[in-house]
Amino acid sequence: MQHHAEILEYFNTRGVSVIFLFRRNLLRRMISVLANLYDRDAKPLNGIHKSHVHSPDEAEILAKYKPKINATLLIPNLKQVEETTAKALEYFKSSRHIILYYEDVVKNRTKLKDVQDFLKVPYRELKSRQVKIHKGSLSQQVENWDDIQKTIKGTHYESFLHADYRK
Repeated sequence: MQHHAEILEYFNTRGVSVIFLFRRNLLRRMISVLANLYDRDAKPLNGIHKSHVHSPDEAEILAKYKPKINATLLIPNLKQVEETTAKALEYFKSSRHIILYYEDVVKNRTKLKDVQDFLKVPYRELKSRQVKIHKGSLSQQVENWDDIQKTIKGTHYESFLHADYRK
């Protein structure tokens, strides 16, 4: 984002295709980011940092961590993510790009076909061995859920409290 003009020029002169992958539920994104930061520092999996895991046992260990979100900074942080997203889309609007949302990819497997079409690669059935770490309702994934609910209730972020992307 700091050198977006140079990056855009590089992308456009070299024919780079950009895939924007965002999350609709910015609260879930925040929980993932905080959990990843915790894992990076604490390394509860035998001293190894893993953003993604391939076994239910590893996922269970990482899912035990429940971040405490700063309720005072929650709304400003969510706004900042929205603003950064909007800036990225504005900066790179002239690039060849596609916009995807994590929730859509999880819910609708045809989104992966859309990506392959966009990249102009032969269609293949794509599979992942990654195991989901944070499952279930958000209320079970945050230490101070009551504070989060009170802070978000009545704002345009309230839908994040209830939104789910599981099938």
